[in-house]
Amino acid sequence: MLILILYFFIFIVVIQISYYLGVFGKFAFAKAQKITPKRIPITVIVCAKNEEENVTNFIPLLAEQNYPDFEIVLIDDASSDSTLDIFEGFEKQYPNVRLVKVENNEAFWGNKKYALTLGIKAARKEYLLFTDADCYPTSKEWITAMSSQFTMQKTIVLGYGKYEKIPNSFLNKIIRFETLLTAIQYFSWAKIGHPYMGVGRNLAYKKEEFFNVNGFIEHMQIRSGDDDLFVNQAAKAKNTTIAYTLESFTLSKPKTTYKDWLTQKRRHIATANYYKAFDKLQLGAFYCSQLLFILLPIILLAFQFQWILVLSLTALRYLVAWIVVGFSAGKLKENDIKFWFPLVEIVLIFAQINIFITNIFSKPVHWK
Repeated sequence: MLILILYFFIFIVVIQISYYLGVFGKFAFAKAQKITPKRIPITVIVCAKNEEENVTNFIPLLAEQNYPDFEIVLIDDASSDSTLDIFEGFEKQYPNVRLVKVENNEAFWGNKKYALTLGIKAARKEYLLFTDADCYPTSKEWITAMSSQFTMQKTIVLGYGKYEKIPNSFLNKIIRFETLLTAIQYFSWAKIGHPYMGVGRNLAYKKEEFFNVNGFIEHMQIRSGDDDLFVNQAAKAKNTTIAYTLESFTLSKPKTTYKDWLTQKRRHIATANYYKAFDKLQLGAFYCSQLLFILLPIILLAFQFQWILVLSLTALRYLVAWIVVGFSAGKLKENDIKFWFPLVEIVLIFAQINIFITNIFSKPVHWK
């Protein structure tokens, strides 16, 4: 029995190394990206619901972007706080800011996709750049950096949405590592030619891509997924690229309690159930191989069965993974995270098990 477990463990190590070198290495070892400024007309779209504090602080950072031709469409999704009033103030203050007011609709109540659809239809520019109300760009060159990746063929640009660093917070390390690993995955698959998701914190596409797939209509009943489900449907090898220069990043405020973070991750994982079959398969295979890589050597080492081989294989996988994560973290300016990699990875794996089980028995809450 132990020999079969050993063979299976070897197989799992091969799968893990194949993922890290064969897939994730495509991004980790990619050349540094250059910014070639373009003068493409851009509409920046922000959808907000009860975000009065965040929009007060962050919308001015968008309005002050150093870009020759852009507008900002602010969507108030039936907020019950002062968000709408603040947006109306920005519309008067900045000549390139326009406001879309969304009233509660019985058929689409609380559906962010409905609100975004109205904003997209209101956009006067052909190229759209999205971020969330609790996000802000890391530089005044954000629009320049993201739009520079558009070409005649590449009409969807996947960006990176970082989370702010909170000193002495282990939860913050988990959140930032999970965000880093997710970005490594969707950037790498996009470079391979099989894009499968993006994040609404930092995503750009040409308006025609939205209408080519009839917008969100195929998954309108799913409250989440205005970003990843849309990309999963619309993105192809020929029309999708990535942006990973420092100037292209956005920053978001991370959750500060485990409960809030788990609630957020429950939504994300539940949405992934609606991905295309291949994407669910490759994500599931990676996660299962991660879990088995942790569990199988424990069994083998408990019986001291071929312990030198087991430890050698474990060390090899960690070395390969650490190198790939390290190079990727360098590109995405998350260097401190790589030093916590082994510990944070284990915690994240078992947190995901908890989320999977919880989602089976109760549905996560979406939007606000």
